[in-house]
Amino acid sequence: MTGRLVVASANAHKAAELQDLLVSLGIGLDVVARPADLAVPAEDAPDFVGNARIKAAAVAAATGEWALADDSGLEVDALDGAPGVRSARFAGDEASDADNVALVLDRLVGLGAVTVAERRARFRCCIVVQSPPDADGSVIELVADGAVEGHIAGAPRGNGGFGYDPVFVPDDPVGGASAPGRTFAEMSATEKASISHRGRALRAIAPQLAGLP
Repeated sequence: MTGRLVVASANAHKAAELQDLLVSLGIGLDVVARPADLAVPAEDAPDFVGNARIKAAAVAAATGEWALADDSGLEVDALDGAPGVRSARFAGDEASDADNVALVLDRLVGLGAVTVAERRARFRCCIVVQSPPDADGSVIELVADGAVEGHIAGAPRGNGGFGYDPVFVPDDPVGGASAPGRTFAEMSATEKASISHRGRALRAIAPQLAGLP
């Protein structure tokens, strides 16, 4: 695939990060953020792929260009998969990252979940790339998922990242034996990207993008 890919986000920094990741995977696309004045429908699907599809379809139809959207979140086994698709709004529509993290920790404490095995969790990301609709309304769609397994720490640690990063400890070691048990927020952006759910989803979708005309 050559040409341009519009990200279903108005954040130019996010678009640049995605472009850098795709370039590192051999995909030389011009990745741009959606126009700031382009409204995206509410993400009201029951799963990550549905929410990503809503955003990708809206942007592709409005711009007439290929669009990429992702939806991601935290799934905690002891909370029956919550926060899930409500990860950004777990403690309320106006909740801060700190509010959401505090609620997850409070719920786990309330359940008496104290061991690593009782605090199992994962970050999951779904990416949807969609073409603009043709004359009869049909589209080409690519879908890929990525996940990273881990557990929820007892308290926030680290100053990097965002969202639930300060309490998520991935199973995959980064830095080897010299840096065991670090949260995402204690890692550099490069370290996190090497094992993150979003990075894995992008690596999964890259061959599909390369195969497009």
